[in-house]
Amino acid sequence: MIILNGGSSSGKSGIVRCLQAVLPQPWLAFGVDSFVDSLPARMQDSEAGIEFAADGRVSVGADFRALEAAWMEGIAAMAGAGASVIVDDVFLGGAASQQRWQKAVGGLTVLWVAVRCESTVAAGREAARADRVQGMAASQADVVHQGVTYDVEVDTTHTEAMACARTIAAYVS
Repeated sequence: MIILNGGSSSGKSGIVRCLQAVLPQPWLAFGVDSFVDSLPARMQDSEAGIEFAADGRVSVGADFRALEAAWMEGIAAMAGAGASVIVDDVFLGGAASQQRWQKAVGGLTVLWVAVRCESTVAAGREAARADRVQGMAASQADVVHQGVTYDVEVDTTHTEAMACARTIAAYVS
């Protein structure tokens, strides 16, 4: 299992696609964006669900956390059943987010990957996308990494996704 963590617009999704292309066996990809998109509409902009502030801050509530735990457990179960899995996530809680994943994956082997990007570069990418709340990239660039322990780190500020994927793939046994 590979878990990538980085702020919004840091380049995680591109790296995931490149990893799927360069790794010799097939890997399934799951991203937090797809999880959020799968939530019922009533949980969008809801205190119990997920809220996106005008300045880009994101907050989540109890219902979100309960469904997130089930999502994590489900992904871990697939990996435990033998599927090779890549996760693209945003650790809004830094170390606490990693701890939730560690609980879900139990004794599974996980490669923890930091995807870093200078906030100004990520903000530029964010501005070019229609599906992002402006300010998320800047607010998440550093906070998602606070207290998180990694096996490998890549930086997409000046490095293309394929080069980052090859760096990560070198750590996959």
